Amino acid sequence: MNPVQIARGIVKTSEALVSELKLMSREVENNELADVAAVSAGNDYTVGNMISDAIQKVGRRGVVTIEKGRCTENILEIVEGMQFDRGYLSPYFVTDRQRMVVEFHDCKLLLVDKTIKNAEEVFKILDNAVKEMYPIVIVAEDVDQEALAPIIRNKLKGLLKGAAIKAPAFGERKSHYLDDIAILTGGTVIRDDMGLKLEKAGKEVLGTATKVVITKDSTLIVTDGSTREAVEKRVSQICGLVENTEEKFQKKILNERIARLSGGIAILQVGAQTQVELKDKLLRIEDALNATKAAIEEGVVVGGGCCLLRLSTKVDGIKELLDNEEQKIGAEIFKRALSYPARLIAKNAGVNGNVVINQVLSNADITYGYNAATDTYEDLITAGIIDPTKVVRCCLEHAASVAKTFLTSDAVVVDIKELDPLPMRTRMPPVAPPPMPKSPSAGPVGVYL
Repeated sequence: MNPVQIARGIVKTSEALVSELKLMSREVENNELADVAAVSAGNDYTVGNMISDAIQKVGRRGVVTIEKGRCTENILEIVEGMQFDRGYLSPYFVTDRQRMVVEFHDCKLLLVDKTIKNAEEVFKILDNAVKEMYPIVIVAEDVDQEALAPIIRNKLKGLLKGAAIKAPAFGERKSHYLDDIAILTGGTVIRDDMGLKLEKAGKEVLGTATKVVITKDSTLIVTDGSTREAVEKRVSQICGLVENTEEKFQKKILNERIARLSGGIAILQVGAQTQVELKDKLLRIEDALNATKAAIEEGVVVGGGCCLLRLSTKVDGIKELLDNEEQKIGAEIFKRALSYPARLIAKNAGVNGNVVINQVLSNADITYGYNAATDTYEDLITAGIIDPTKVVRCCLEHAASVAKTFLTSDAVVVDIKELDPLPMRTRMPPVAPPPMPKSPSAGPVGVYL
């Protein structure tokens, strides 16, 4: 038998099954998001409901991020406005020593798309901020120490309420982010190539925010919504770029910009009692979040291995379209593999896999399947047992790709992990008893460094 032809049959079967899968898929409803997340998190509906709540609050286009919490409980925080990963350039800017944050209300923002090299460049704007007594935040590509020192000095003297941060991202992305911040706050980005000199800039170029909170690692800008029309126009422009971009990384960056501009950011702060528990929860919640995003992207199908089981019934029809018997052998191999997940679920539930498969396939309803949690046959969609279509599609494609690689390789190298032998225990030398303390009359008593 020719392994190349068998591999070709596997790949052709996979491609045909992906087309069948799309016909079985449907768009996920809002009330099903919790089910998708819970199934991926090990049937944990606490996690499922939290992720569903986050997505519904920020919208399907919104960004949901996961981070380590500071307490034992899971906390969902909805950030209104724009947030990015850039903190203050000096801790001397901190206004709240207990929380180590900079917090300003009714704040102005100076946006500069270059490095500020000396204090003279920003003297006019800072002098105006001191005279009119409003806080100001400088967002620039960078601020040299020569320019930063006078700003800190004036802040410490109580003359200036201000802070400086680096602009998010680098290169062209940085310029785009500065433009986004300018539109959100109603400001103007100062660039030399536009003929706008920083030394001559006045109050009219400054953006406005109702609140700015800067930590060591991040910055949050909250606005009053007065620039909503301009923001919506900007979001529409970026959406057009997303549609015309094929590169996944670039699409991700553009979607993040859309989410930041539209205020759709939810932060899931994961809490736990121990580091081991925290690590496990972070992984489960990350899996659940990725599954939910996949469901939003490509829809859902029935879970419990039943979708793959239904696809296995399509293989006989696909075999008729293949070129030769060797390709049909590849299709038959794929068919057998499709029933394995349902068979394994049945085995883990303590029932006969063949009985489960025959019972499921005897019913023509594609939503009918075996619920291992309750040991019943029912409508799995109604029971909340659903899988993201994207996950199932990737399983089919990746399985075919790996099988093809193995079949067409002369040899395969594997990494066999060997257990390290237990280290020999060495006997510790006896420890001499500590000397007896001297009496007070023997000399002074104290700590010696």
